[in-house]
Parts: sequence; C-alpha cells; structure tokens
Amino acid sequence: MTSSTWTGMVPVEDTALAVTDTGGSGISVIYLNGQFATQGYWRRILADLGTDFRHITYDERARGKSRRSADYSFEAAVRDVDAVLAARGVERAIVVGWSYGAVVAAHWAARNPERTIGAVLVDGAFPYDWLDDAMELRIRKMFKRLNLIMPLLRPTGLTPRMSAAQQAESNIELGKLSRESELGPVLDRVKVPMRYVVASGTSFGSKGDEQEKIRAGLDAVTARNPNIKVSAKVESNHGALLKKDFTAISGAVREVARLGE
Repeated sequence: MTSSTWTGMVPVEDTALAVTDTGGSGISVIYLNGQFATQGYWRRILADLGTDFRHITYDERARGKSRRSADYSFEAAVRDVDAVLAARGVERAIVVGWSYGAVVAAHWAARNPERTIGAVLVDGAFPYDWLDDAMELRIRKMFKRLNLIMPLLRPTGLTPRMSAAQQAESNIELGKLSRESELGPVLDRVKVPMRYVVASGTSFGSKGDEQEKIRAGLDAVTARNPNIKVSAKVESNHGALLKKDFTAISGAVREVARLGE
C-alpha cells in the first residue's frame, strides 16, 4: 500500500508504461483506457469517487507518455494489467474499462476471478458480429486517411505513436474478439459482479444505428449470467460519456465495490 500519489514509468517487456497511483487505504481500482485514449480521460470519475478508493491509471503502449513497443496485440494489453498491478503491489482490484478497455477488462476479470473484486464496463464489450469484409476495408481506408494528419497531432498527445496500419490492425483485431462466438463465452465465465454503463446514439466512425444494434448484443449475456447487469444507460454518446455522465460510472464502481466485499 502507498500513502501518497506515485507517478512513474513501469518497465514491461520491451516497453515502459506511464502509471499513476493515488495510493491510500481504499479499495484498489485499475482503469483501462479506450483504444487510443490516455489515462487523463478518467479524471472526473477519480475526483467523484475520491479517497474512498485507490485509483491506478496508466497509458497503454505508445499512448500518452508510454513508450513504443513491437507488440500492440490485445493479449499484450491483457498482460499489461497484470504487470501494472504487480508493480504497484496490488493483489485484488476493481477493473474499470471503457470501449477497447472494456473488452480487456472482461477478459481479465474472466481469467482472474480470485483477483477481481468486480468490474465496470463502460460502453464496450458487446458481443456482436460487426466486423465483415466491408467493415474491415472501411477501417483500413479510414486510418489511411487519418495518417495524413496524425503526425501533426502527435506532439499534442492526441494520437498514439503508432502507424495508421498498426491502429487499423488493432481495430480489426477488436472486431474479431467482439464476435458473439468469441466474447460471449468470455462473459459467460464471469463469476464476479460486473456492471455495464451504456451510452446512447452514434459516435465517430459509426453510421446510422450501428452502435445501438451492437449494444443490443448485451441482452442475451445478462439473461445467461446473473453476475452481469446494466447499471445505467446514459444520454451521452460513446465519446462523451466519461465527461458528461461520469457520475453514472462512479455509481457503478460503488455498486460493484459493495457487492464484491
């Protein structure tokens, strides 16, 4: 246990991750970012939950202040959860993930029930077959276009230090892992309290009611596994709910903390 905030670099495999640990004696919570986001996105939730919890945030490989790596795979992201917790001496934690981080959180919680107090998944980890050949092509084209402006944005920290092709591959891998046949069995194995906070409407990169159809894939999961429930569906879209509906996320964290005691 640490008594004050620690910020530093944690060496992991061929890279190093920028980590912040608020310390304290409260229940440990580790936060897993969106696919290309940084730990700063969680600041409102951390402030709302306050010192009742020990908050651990970090930037994923090549995001934020973390260093580049030769491995940006999903399995590397899951391993990094273990590495950060081990470096900070945390044996059990609530895992909170948003978007891509929600899928990482789901896998980690399913694999580590004895180490997981509970989990909060924020508008992510919906079992749905949204990736087909046309979508894969669309993803590659989108990131190829973004490649023109990403070098200009990198000094601001708004984009990861990954190539457009690497970002596209990460997104395509996420689509494969999100298929009902892949993600459904993972969620079925969850043995700890898991709560979803679900957004509304569309966001960058989606068309029409695509995201609402994807979210509907959660219904069968909650019907099968009594440990998994929807804590709230909020008005904000996927990109805005950490800012506009952070109290719903904080409420879900408090809920799983009570249930996991």
